Amino acid sequence: MSILMVLAATLVGTVLSSVLSVLPGLHAYNVLGLLIMLILWVQSLGTAVPPDLYLPFMVGMIVGWAMLNTIPAVLLGAPDESALFTVLPGQKYLMTGRGYEGTLITAVGGLAGVFFLVGIVGPCAPRVLPVLQDVMRPHMHWLLWVVITYMVMAEWPKGGTTGRHGWAKFFDAWTSLGAGLATFLLSGLFGFIILYRPVVSVDVAFQNIMPAFVGLFALPWCLLNIFSAAQIPKQFIARTLDIDGDVILRSVGAGGLGGGFAAFFPVITGGIGGMLAGHATAQRDERVFIMSQGVSKMVYYVGAFLFLFVPGMNLTRGGAAWMVQALYNPTGYGDYYMILGSIAIAGGVSFLMMPLLARATIALIGRFNYRHVSTVALAIIVALVFAVVGWSGLFVMVVGAGIGLIPVLFGSRRLNCLGVLLLPIACNMSGFGTTIAQRLGLL
Repeated sequence: MSILMVLAATLVGTVLSSVLSVLPGLHAYNVLGLLIMLILWVQSLGTAVPPDLYLPFMVGMIVGWAMLNTIPAVLLGAPDESALFTVLPGQKYLMTGRGYEGTLITAVGGLAGVFFLVGIVGPCAPRVLPVLQDVMRPHMHWLLWVVITYMVMAEWPKGGTTGRHGWAKFFDAWTSLGAGLATFLLSGLFGFIILYRPVVSVDVAFQNIMPAFVGLFALPWCLLNIFSAAQIPKQFIARTLDIDGDVILRSVGAGGLGGGFAAFFPVITGGIGGMLAGHATAQRDERVFIMSQGVSKMVYYVGAFLFLFVPGMNLTRGGAAWMVQALYNPTGYGDYYMILGSIAIAGGVSFLMMPLLARATIALIGRFNYRHVSTVALAIIVALVFAVVGWSGLFVMVVGAGIGLIPVLFGSRRLNCLGVLLLPIACNMSGFGTTIAQRLGLL
């Protein structure tokens, strides 16, 4: 009966997440937050909810979203930060009528990421990762600062061609770079405020950062879609994909490296891991580039949740792992293998759903203007934020949207919005975060 419960919960979570993933800007963590609130409410009434029911369901939600949120990222142009590198090549595919092919290439990467987690990471993790964790723990703070420095330095000046004089060209070149630096600093200040002076109620404290992320990443792209004048060309439904074993292996190497790094290190996200892996492996093939981001996203989101269950490790990374700790503490190899099995099942089911949902989305944007689709998605996102964190959350979301619009309007990297977490947590890990908060009047 327990096995059937695990299987059913995994399938339901995967199917539900796969359908919800088609909505632009909607994150699986937003829905999981509502699930955690529901479970806590049921338990407060004296009714126990078995872990064999909600843990596989959460796995299905995470895997399904990691696999299928490529659809809005490519076809509707509303990615979250982890899809940042997918969207540029993906939009190139879209604007040449090959958006369907682009989504499926990324889905192959996601499936390869599932094989990487279950077949390679799964058997090795209990022996290797606890030792690696002990070795790396004293060095996490300065490594995080190195990543931040590299991310900011990689925002290379663009432009420099406008104007007749040197200073005019200089300011033109530094417009996007200055916007990137301003975004990072403003989002970092924003992060200090919401971490030291949370505005959401104590009952939903585990969702404190959610409205900020919605404002920083989801709202700007929804608004851009609504006011954009771009026209999407007719999409061609490809019967085959121009990929082979070499492309898949190179994608797994790059994406597994980036996603694994992001899942293991604190605060580092899939977008940052993908950027570092792409630079480290120098992948220039567009197919490898797109597929590796599918691998990276799957390994990051699912791996971060899996690491919580690795025996002897108990590493908490990612929003889902933090949320589940309010309900349950892993108890050993039984839970670990249950999560691995659920990942394998959810990965196969969500991959099979990709062609169906991608074609349905293409038919939808062919019949309805994608501005209208983005408007509906925006309304759903705003309603969800209000349902979880109320009016105070909407205020945080609007402030975040103001910062998130800076890179969209000035052509800098949206990764800089991650200063909302990177800057305050790096300062706290280095021991002077409290001092900065005091100087800012937050304590």
